[in-house]
Amino acid sequence: MEWFNPLYLADKQNDFKTQSFVLKKTMPELYDLVLKYKPDLIWSDGDWEAPDSYWNSTSFLAWLYNDSPVKDTVVVNDRWGRGCSCRHGGFYNCADKYRPGTLPEHKWEMCSSLDRLSWGYRSNMSLPEVMDEMSMIEELVQTVSLGGNYLLNVGPTKEGVIVPIFQERLLALGRWLDTNGEAIYESQPWRVQMENTTDTVWYTSKGPVVFAIFLLWPLDSVLHLSSPIPSPGTQVTLLGFAGTLEWQKQPGKGMLVTLPYMLPSPVPPQSGWVVKLEGVK
Repeated sequence: MEWFNPLYLADKQNDFKTQSFVLKKTMPELYDLVLKYKPDLIWSDGDWEAPDSYWNSTSFLAWLYNDSPVKDTVVVNDRWGRGCSCRHGGFYNCADKYRPGTLPEHKWEMCSSLDRLSWGYRSNMSLPEVMDEMSMIEELVQTVSLGGNYLLNVGPTKEGVIVPIFQERLLALGRWLDTNGEAIYESQPWRVQMENTTDTVWYTSKGPVVFAIFLLWPLDSVLHLSSPIPSPGTQVTLLGFAGTLEWQKQPGKGMLVTLPYMLPSPVPPQSGWVVKLEGVK
């Protein structure tokens, strides 16, 4: 929807029994976008005030998947009419900043915004209202561990500029991914997504390799992992550090990993490190 478009406001006044906004604005634009630009993804939003029959969603989606030039490649989300969200769609957004808690059966996406209070740019935004590096990494890790895609929004100014604080945050996330991206890109959820005893250790996998992503550095520099089952040939490395790490079987189940010594620093440490586990079940 467009909140102030007179065509939309007239349809709304008519309890959406008329479709002037859809027929004259959204549908012509959608077909034009697909035919001209052949998008890989169509992310629909602003649907919640009216049913899918008002938006002509089923007609458009049938054309998109059967006859359009991107019918074999396009992906769509789940916002195509009131009551559609989290029920119908190529992937589910459900609510903004949605966190499922357990591994969903359907492909999903967590959409978040660097400005905690807005999706669009605000000139009166203050620093405490902007997500910090640790929060971004936590959201990314938790989302990917549960099989989700992470969409991180920044609102540009009216001139189309990404303001410096947003640039700094995105570059910081990029630097983290330069070191730890092996545990994120092309990964799959593991049989366990997080340690039962804590929400600071999350898992991803890639074939036989398991990645344990820990958000807090343990005070004694020994990482307790209760879920992996080690074997005599198990090899453990820390992404971004050379060499292998020592480990031992944990009494009961799991393993204890001895992390590299970290020099004391007046600068707060980054959040999120990745232990790569080979030869575990």
